[in-house]
Amino acid sequence: MINWLQHETGGLLVLCAAAIAVLLFLIIKVKLEPFISLLVSGLLLALAAGLSVNQIVGTALSAKNSILETGFGGILGHIAPIIGLGTILGAILEASGGADVLTRRLLGIFGERGAPFAMGLAGLIFGIPVFFDIGIFVLAPLVYITARRGGRSLVLYAMPLLAGLSMTHAFLPPHPGPVAAAGLLQVSLGWLIIMGLVCGIPAFLVAGVAWGAWIGKRVNVGVPEDYIVAERERAENGERTPERPDPSLTLVLLIIAVPLVLILLATFGTVWWKGSAALPVLTFLGNPAVALTIAVLLAFYLLGIRRGVPAAELSDLATKSLRPVGMILLVVGAGAFFGAVISATGVGKALAGTLSDAGLPVIVLAYLISCGLRLAQGSATVAIVTTGGIVAPLLQGQDHSQAHIALIAVAISAGSIIASHVNDGGFWIVSRYFNMSVRDTLKTWTVLETILSIVGFAAAGTLSIFI
Repeated sequence: MINWLQHETGGLLVLCAAAIAVLLFLIIKVKLEPFISLLVSGLLLALAAGLSVNQIVGTALSAKNSILETGFGGILGHIAPIIGLGTILGAILEASGGADVLTRRLLGIFGERGAPFAMGLAGLIFGIPVFFDIGIFVLAPLVYITARRGGRSLVLYAMPLLAGLSMTHAFLPPHPGPVAAAGLLQVSLGWLIIMGLVCGIPAFLVAGVAWGAWIGKRVNVGVPEDYIVAERERAENGERTPERPDPSLTLVLLIIAVPLVLILLATFGTVWWKGSAALPVLTFLGNPAVALTIAVLLAFYLLGIRRGVPAAELSDLATKSLRPVGMILLVVGAGAFFGAVISATGVGKALAGTLSDAGLPVIVLAYLISCGLRLAQGSATVAIVTTGGIVAPLLQGQDHSQAHIALIAVAISAGSIIASHVNDGGFWIVSRYFNMSVRDTLKTWTVLETILSIVGFAAAGTLSIFI
């Protein structure tokens, strides 16, 4: 039985499908943590495919060359500092009042008529360094204020904001999904930034601006009553919170831009400054971990120390911001192990052969697998790391450019956000913060996510034909 599975394409594909079915069963029915579910599924797949114990976990004396350790360690060494530093940077920008400064300035520029678009831009810019849910927590009150002043539905202002936050969270570093996809597919973050923006901005415009304007006139939602009551009580009691001087908008944008620009300069420096003495400097400064470290240090000083924030308070802020990161890293590591098992068992080669015979492009398969996993279990991160593990072996030995691989990563990320519904935590955050019933959330947010996904993939698929 094992020999047949190891040598027959059909048997290997059946094994892979069975492993994914076990993964979904453990997450959906057993309610097991995705990290443990991925680990168990990978171990079962390795054993069923006939890999030796030494290959899977090593020996009692040494495990450093085992699939378990190399699968986990290979990806975490790449993404852990990036995700950790990005999280700290976002926390400092959020705590400094940078989001408030950015949003108010944009509202001043675009005026009442352009307020929905201004909220979308605020989500797009502030969403680069800040996690999706944190962006909602910070910016939702500003949406409430704008909706009350405009006297229109909360949906009209919330949809563009959500589109901006979701697009950056799905397509751009230093967010966990794109960084994990880049690590699994071994593509430069510089190229991922470029392709993420090229594919993500049209998706944002269609989903956030066009769809948001259309649905915002048809779903009437008011500002949450508890927010109105809290505001009234604060005004009556004369409550004021101690405030520090607001940071300048230029400073906020500079700190957000620094790591992106350094990474891009390092990515394209080999072409523009080949043989130049500046190239090693650019390569060092543009390493994602180094670039983000520079940005964090700038934020610590310019948004913290220089504005009178004690170093101890900044340290405490960084510590608190990193608490949610542990489980994300474990999920990504387990997903990388799952992918390493797929590669070692030969499933990747079998799938590549089947795709070649069917004439199905890898980018289409990547999107469809990611969509299926997202719809089944709700987590975008699990969808990305599982799909990346399946797709990565298909790219080995192929002559794909970094730009083309980045488009495949974008397709995986696009699939991971499709049709957010009741099994997605983000669905309930949106419903709660923007005062919508389940039905209204499905009509607005779920459709928005689907449009983001389809347009983002369409852009990536179209570009992949020419790149």
